[in-house]
Amino acid sequence: MNFNSLRDAYREEVIRTRRAFHAAPELSGHEWNTAERIRAILTGAGIPWEPCGKELPGTLVTIDGVGAGKTILLRADIDALPIEEKNDVPYKSGTKGVMHACGHDCHIAMLLAAAKILYEHRTVFPGRVKCIFQPAEENSRGALDMIAGGVLEGVDAAFGIHVASSVPSGKVSLRSGPSTAATDFFRITLHGRSGHAARPNECIDVAPAIAALILELQTIRSREANPLSTLVLTIGTIHSGSRWNVISGEASIEGTVRSYDPAVRDLAETSLRRISEDVAAAYGCTADVTYDRLCDALVNDEAMTGIAREASEAVLGAGSTVINPPGTGGEDFSFYANLVPSSFAHLGVRNAACGADKPQHSDCYMVDENALVDGALIHVATALRFLTGSTGQN
Repeated sequence: MNFNSLRDAYREEVIRTRRAFHAAPELSGHEWNTAERIRAILTGAGIPWEPCGKELPGTLVTIDGVGAGKTILLRADIDALPIEEKNDVPYKSGTKGVMHACGHDCHIAMLLAAAKILYEHRTVFPGRVKCIFQPAEENSRGALDMIAGGVLEGVDAAFGIHVASSVPSGKVSLRSGPSTAATDFFRITLHGRSGHAARPNECIDVAPAIAALILELQTIRSREANPLSTLVLTIGTIHSGSRWNVISGEASIEGTVRSYDPAVRDLAETSLRRISEDVAAAYGCTADVTYDRLCDALVNDEAMTGIAREASEAVLGAGSTVINPPGTGGEDFSFYANLVPSSFAHLGVRNAACGADKPQHSDCYMVDENALVDGALIHVATALRFLTGSTGQN
């Protein structure tokens, strides 16, 4: 298997595929058309597939090699975000208010190419490769649904790739141990009593209460958690009021908590509930708190990461792998990693020369598309290295 020849053969196809999916994004849990298009491409290449998951539109490809051996799972997520795209490109999102602003369109294209390559070369490896196209990563529901549907049955290891705007094109970040943070969602609603803005004495105004609560929640990080621990608490939305001369009787905030240490995670939830109730009471209000633990921290297996690092350098060259610090983004690939030895790579797609210098989740997010074919080849090389002990390059 010659990676240089494969790179030349698949580069333009991967870019075309990525652009096609970029133009037709779908939100988490609604990726039915995306799944149908993935399945049509697989069928057109003669690659067998089957639906996977319990409720969501996942797609599973199973490629059997020659003879008995181990099984590796390769995963791509397929959902988009509720963001209105501002890029002026021919393949701009055609779905109002929805955009592939995190790179999952890239992940689809890379794994489709990898599946084609592995299927074409299935006589060179023993064992089995499973490729899954997983919905609903952005709301952390997809991996659990795939697992409930049995995709990990018989699987010995798992590998995934995420494109990364924080890593320069031509590099890949692979680190063993903690990689992405546990991700939690919270909603806090304060209830007061509405009335005329001119007579606040007749009301219970939630505006000062919610303002105080937003500030007090930050003391969890600054005054309750160990200063050496990783903890992020961010308020993402604030909703209150209906008119300038009406005192609002209800206000709500939504936000997220990110952590690595389970004890810190417990502390954050307990403290958030206590502070919400205490601040509400201080202002004569009541509080309703919803706290949802979405996904666990992702911890990369050391041995599997070593395999992925060797595979990546076989594709990109010696010295192409870097070890970035753990991030506080969330990733539901963690649920696979909880159950089988796994590694998750961050493929560099940052290149200011082609406008790919905006962060993930930006409405102007772009990627260096020339890097994507290497992501496909890293999938292939990692699978071969795991199954055969060699990256398969000649």
